[in-house]
Amino acid sequence: MNKKPGAVIFDLDGTLIDNNAYHIEAWKVFYKKTGREFSMDEYKNKINGRINREIFNKIFGLELSPEEIERYTNEKEQLYRELYAPYIKPIPGLITFLQQIKQAGIPMAIATSGLPVNIAFMFEHVTIKDYFDNVIDSTVITNGKPDPEIFLKAAASVNAPAPSCIALEDSIAGVQSATAAGMKVIALTTTHTKEDLHQADLTINDYTEIDLSTLFQLMEA
Repeated sequence: MNKKPGAVIFDLDGTLIDNNAYHIEAWKVFYKKTGREFSMDEYKNKINGRINREIFNKIFGLELSPEEIERYTNEKEQLYRELYAPYIKPIPGLITFLQQIKQAGIPMAIATSGLPVNIAFMFEHVTIKDYFDNVIDSTVITNGKPDPEIFLKAAASVNAPAPSCIALEDSIAGVQSATAAGMKVIALTTTHTKEDLHQADLTINDYTEIDLSTLFQLMEA
């Protein structure tokens, strides 16, 4: 008999929308404005999948005030939205996949290091809000990914034991976070290579490669 997941929990950036190239462009502009040298290594190791409070403290190498973090955050995220607005769309196969999960009666939640303003921006352009029972974002957690807190809160928000859940992620920190929460993890190669994401239980390019049966097989594995 197929084992039904308790819930499916999605990251947002790079997982629902393939937007990391636009985040990277925004970071490049931000780094240039602050007289810093941007590198992809730094993006992958210090930025991708993490919350802004931790990111800016790492970038500047010191403990910034909440006001400074808010100012830098607003500046960078406004850049991102301006760059991405003309191009925003769901990752291929996502809508069909969400429909299958919904029809199976499996709860869905979002666990994102992103900000409410960027989440609203996505929902405005990609009409998938009604598929999700809850959204856990960076404003309601103390510890960012790779800490498991965000995935544990997302599971609790839909009344599902964390080990019964399947997480969808694209970042190394995100895969580590969901794994630490005890979840099975499917990773998308939108930002990292398959080799980088080796900790995941399954790696895909987009949602055309999986369907509802994939989730059941993963729970039985």
